[in-house]
Amino acid sequence: MTIVLTAFTNRFYAGTIPGNLKNARIRLLLVFGTDSDYLNDRDIAINVLFFQVFGIGDEKILSRTWLIDPGETQANVINTTNAQREKEPWNGEFYVSFGPPEHRSWDDAVKYGYISAGGGSWYSQTLGMLSPGDRVWVKIPGTGYVGVGIVKEAVQSVNEFTVQTPNGEKPCLEVLQHAERYRQNADDSELAEYFVRVEWLDTVPAKNAINEVGLFGNQNTVCQPVTPKWRHTVERLKARFSNWNAAKSA
Repeated sequence: MTIVLTAFTNRFYAGTIPGNLKNARIRLLLVFGTDSDYLNDRDIAINVLFFQVFGIGDEKILSRTWLIDPGETQANVINTTNAQREKEPWNGEFYVSFGPPEHRSWDDAVKYGYISAGGGSWYSQTLGMLSPGDRVWVKIPGTGYVGVGIVKEAVQSVNEFTVQTPNGEKPCLEVLQHAERYRQNADDSELAEYFVRVEWLDTVPAKNAINEVGLFGNQNTVCQPVTPKWRHTVERLKARFSNWNAAKSA
């Protein structure tokens, strides 16, 4: 329960346990849907065992039922282990998840040269992995790959980031389509939007996104994939983006 309480207070009370929570009894409730094997469908080896007690005269009988056939779960364990073994050295190129569209505009990102993330440190903190000179392949989740570029500057907060316009350099909060949304959390370091400046080598509109079966995807905003699927993905993207290796400007 200490872990649960610590995670709760870190998220909602900046790590300080409120007085009304001290010495309180904390309950952790796990809810399972008996009509779904959602986790096993995603190669997570997990099962649920149900118990029932029946009374026959003065005797009690305990019965058990598995949510999923144990043999099927064991197969998932083997498949997951095999998948974990399929690793190779990272190729030095970064995967980036950009979206969702209702929170950030791909048109703005192309026009002003950036990628961004926000709404929580889990989403924005991986932007710190990027350094000037890194190559990024950008995917809009549920849509497909839309661009490849070179990082020009390290991550900056929404209050620091500026963009070039026909009228000169402007704060992004005066220009971007979602500026009003970003302004609401601009002074909250946890929820604020964060930006990384990018020089685009090649991009396509979201409606023309590249989305083939077998291409790599990940829920993290930025990651360094070490799976053969990533190598395959980059090879396919290099065949589709004609300017992926264009000379970088000074």
